[in-house]
Amino acid sequence: MVTQAALANAIRVLAMDSIQAANSGHPGAPMGMAEMAVALWNRHLKHNPADPKWPNRDRFVLSNGHGSMLLYALLHLTGYALPLDQLKNFRQLHSKTPGHPEYGHTPGVETTTGPLGQGIGNAIGFALAEKLLAAEFNRDGFAVVDHASYTFLGDGCMMEGISHEVCSLAGTWKLAKLIAFYDDNGISIDGHVDGWLTDDTPKRFEAYGWNVIRAVDGHDVEAVDRAIRAAKSQNDKPTLICCKTIIGKGSPNKAGGHDVHGSPLGKDEVAATRAALGITEGAFEIPEAVRSAWNALATGAKQQAEWEALFAAYRQAHPALAAEFERRMQGGLHADYAEKSAEALLAVVTKAEVIATRKASQNAIQALAPLLPEFIGGSADLAPSNLTQWKGCRDVNGQAMNEGGNYIHYGVREFGMAAVMNGLVLHGGFRPFGGTFLMFSEYARNAIRMAALMRINPIYVFTHDSIGVGEDGPTHQPVEQIATLRMVPNLDVWRPCDSVETFVAWQIAVEHKTTPTALMLTRQNLPHQPREAEQIKAIRRGGYVLKDCVGTPAAVIIATGSEVALAISAQQSLLKKGFAVRVVSLPSSFVFEQQDQAYRDSVLPRGIPRVAVEAGVTGYWRQYVGLEGAVVGIDRFGECGPAAQVFEFLGVTASKVVEAVEGVVAK
Repeated sequence: MVTQAALANAIRVLAMDSIQAANSGHPGAPMGMAEMAVALWNRHLKHNPADPKWPNRDRFVLSNGHGSMLLYALLHLTGYALPLDQLKNFRQLHSKTPGHPEYGHTPGVETTTGPLGQGIGNAIGFALAEKLLAAEFNRDGFAVVDHASYTFLGDGCMMEGISHEVCSLAGTWKLAKLIAFYDDNGISIDGHVDGWLTDDTPKRFEAYGWNVIRAVDGHDVEAVDRAIRAAKSQNDKPTLICCKTIIGKGSPNKAGGHDVHGSPLGKDEVAATRAALGITEGAFEIPEAVRSAWNALATGAKQQAEWEALFAAYRQAHPALAAEFERRMQGGLHADYAEKSAEALLAVVTKAEVIATRKASQNAIQALAPLLPEFIGGSADLAPSNLTQWKGCRDVNGQAMNEGGNYIHYGVREFGMAAVMNGLVLHGGFRPFGGTFLMFSEYARNAIRMAALMRINPIYVFTHDSIGVGEDGPTHQPVEQIATLRMVPNLDVWRPCDSVETFVAWQIAVEHKTTPTALMLTRQNLPHQPREAEQIKAIRRGGYVLKDCVGTPAAVIIATGSEVALAISAQQSLLKKGFAVRVVSLPSSFVFEQQDQAYRDSVLPRGIPRVAVEAGVTGYWRQYVGLEGAVVGIDRFGECGPAAQVFEFLGVTASKVVEAVEGVVAK
């Protein structure tokens, strides 16, 4: 009979050997959490290693992602397509076992973790998605959505501020199928955490509204198992299982200290650990009996087959619901989406409203929401300003959670909002969007970066996009945020100039499969820009000629957002002075740069002087205007005052654009 100790030691062996082979990594956490993993993965976790995308699997998130060898060992032992050679190649170029788990790279990894605290945020998004989908799709006798979300987290996750944001929300949402395991080993890289972490963590989570199971011996598989069963037996709160562990458990000379946190044990200590644990096998060797006891392929196949039989009966009883559930989980759009979306765009063009682009965005949401049941909107306490709500949306709170809501009031939690959105996308079945002021994208930035890195497609609604905020002053006036967000690889940033471009931006955002989108929207009203049909089509290419001149232009003015109107005004003034210029609207340089060179050259002809205008930092635009061109922008913080006066004071005006064009033409 294979003992629980043998199962745990298999994890320890694979972790310390892989890290030693790489001469890099974090052995302490996987060795310390081994028994916790045995209790969960060997007794409770519902998954099928042969089908990592089975919709009704339990989700597992390793929030303390530096302990990645714990997850890789589990995936390998339970039967995922992660052969031993990949563990031997830990942390090496192009291996399936990178230093921190990466979604889409390693089978069985549900989310990319590493930046501490975000994994628990993603797990909460998973649990929220499960609860809302169950409310929407389950019917009597057909619990087709019924799975748990589990996460391991450590002291670092607890210290990061995001954990406060998201765990507070989880308690408010009563996510009973969320079970978190706190690896309370008291050690971080700097040493014993009692010098800088003296919180009463159980009381903190009880205050959030969690069910807390205290003082569990994390090295006692039976004790952890009992805690999991207790957590699963209640149905009104998320659960935190506080597991007291020894970091690096099994290492005779390094366990319990910070040296084992982020460095290999060393060859001598690996040998000493083997001896202390009574392991006689060589490096990477796991006895066949232990491998067999870990293998979850047969159990997983049985669990999935049972669910598929249930879903087949569900399809017979509720065919429309079944078809919609499958569509949602696969991420496809309704067959008539393109046609109806095009009709809605035509209505926007015809209406030709003079409105703020934040209001144009709300109009787009209103038009698209009936076509997209997967939409789940939200805002970080700024819904009346971000205009992210729409007629017919249902708040996710209280009883509505049991009926399937689709609008989330996140409270003042921008970072938490973005991390939960990532979890909603990764779970499947939802297309989340969330709003805040552009300035506060700074709080959410790392979760935005993680979405881009994971190649997933949440949508960010960032309003109050410039010094047009006016009286709120420089603390709320973004000047560098648009440029720095454009620098994030695989993040599509749109800054539309009117209602038409705003609607197209929403269409593109909805259609993106592997790219998140950030919409930069104004507080102030903007004029409608007349266009021909071909120009409207060209918006989808990220940049296009909005207003051309007769003959070869003396210069090209490139503008985005509210500054497009300044460019048009400057063009008219320049024409009176004898300068024929072209105005190019460039709402998305991300999309524009994906166009072929011939198209880009047709919009921005080579050899013609260029001037860019945008109410923000100027450095980004040098790639388009070169050193010989000019940029009308703001390389300082803003000022408090009415918006028009602030624009005038800071020199973002049509007359300054005229001066800039005259300057580059004269060179």
